[in-house]
Amino acid sequence: MNDVVLEWLSLAVGLVFFVGLFFLKKKHVNFGIRTLIATALGVVLGLLFPGHYTYIAAFGTIFSRVIASLVIPLLLFSIVASLTNLGNSIRLKAVGFKTVFFLLLNTFIAAAITLGASVLLQVGKGFNYELATDYEIKEVPTAIDTLVSLFPQNLANHWVSGQVVPIVIFLILVAIAYNKLASKDAEKVEPFKQFIDAGNAVMGKVVSIVISYTPYAVLSLIARQVSRSSLSELLPLLNILVLVYVLCAIQAFLVEGALLKWIGHVSPIQFFKDLWPAAVVAFTSQSSVATIPVNVAQLKEHGVNEDIASFGASLGANLGMPGCSGVWPVLLAVFAINVLGIPYTPIQYLFLIILAVVVSVGTVGVPGTATIVTTALFTAAGLPVEVIVLLAPISSVADMARTATNVIGAATATTLVAATEGQLNKK
Repeated sequence: MNDVVLEWLSLAVGLVFFVGLFFLKKKHVNFGIRTLIATALGVVLGLLFPGHYTYIAAFGTIFSRVIASLVIPLLLFSIVASLTNLGNSIRLKAVGFKTVFFLLLNTFIAAAITLGASVLLQVGKGFNYELATDYEIKEVPTAIDTLVSLFPQNLANHWVSGQVVPIVIFLILVAIAYNKLASKDAEKVEPFKQFIDAGNAVMGKVVSIVISYTPYAVLSLIARQVSRSSLSELLPLLNILVLVYVLCAIQAFLVEGALLKWIGHVSPIQFFKDLWPAAVVAFTSQSSVATIPVNVAQLKEHGVNEDIASFGASLGANLGMPGCSGVWPVLLAVFAINVLGIPYTPIQYLFLIILAVVVSVGTVGVPGTATIVTTALFTAAGLPVEVIVLLAPISSVADMARTATNVIGAATATTLVAATEGQLNKK
């Protein structure tokens, strides 16, 4: 049988598998389970048609392109929406600043720990993976060029070039300007706020729609990978999954516990006892936003002022997020660097941490957030987005730990704010 026929047969079988995945969706089978099933089907397809993946791989490539296109539009709305919400908070200058600081501190620490562990363990070494033929690795800039390029110059050029950080900085300036105007004449700038909030809701829905096609993209890319390599080469993904859980546990229990003890003078044991229900809901629902009501209730139970609890838990579901914005993006970035053999200096590795903190501003606490944040970091660092999809088979399982870490991090930040503001009833 000639190669052309095998290519078409591979596509035909892949489409049959797609129909099966669609049927499972209609039967309301869990997204994570469907992704794992898609992984298995991709392995089967790759084994059935070794070396014949051109047509079926197109679906994964299209998905990678579309999800990359969402990064800038999503940031345009989500960052401004998150930061302008500070304008309506209680004690904006004190509570608002401290909440943002502690949330971003969580992300910074998570990213730093992840970077250290990933580099030390050489995550991705020995994993045989080839980029799509039409992909070119972007040259990593020098430290000075990197510093200068942080600041905006031409938004259109930044958008076209996929330069995320200058756009983020520009959006932060816009949000600051809005908050200053709103404090003097809120009615005058209300239409702007309504537009931003509406746009944020729409983009959130767009992301949800695109993310729903992840199982099909996973099947496509896994089939391509297995078709041109041996199955044993995919086993390092399991090691990455274990590492994610270990890193999330370190962040959630050791780091957050230390911050509570040293800064807030709060008993970590009592904190985890009170906040455990919120962590369980986060772990099972894989949604920081869905966990907000439980998180607020448990924070109040822990003695946090009601207003601060509502503000901190809500903001923490849309900003910072150490699991989705700290652990996962940096881990995948080091994985991609080692897989592709890209030479990285200590300064460039440090910049990954800065990028992780920057892109963590304005994230949306729903399933799929980690993919968007990681895509933003990869785009800013010039790394191939398709590597993200390659690790999608373990992403859903990892997301349970990531989301629980996010919620615990938000609760920790909120508790620290309440403790330092004298709004925590330690009795």
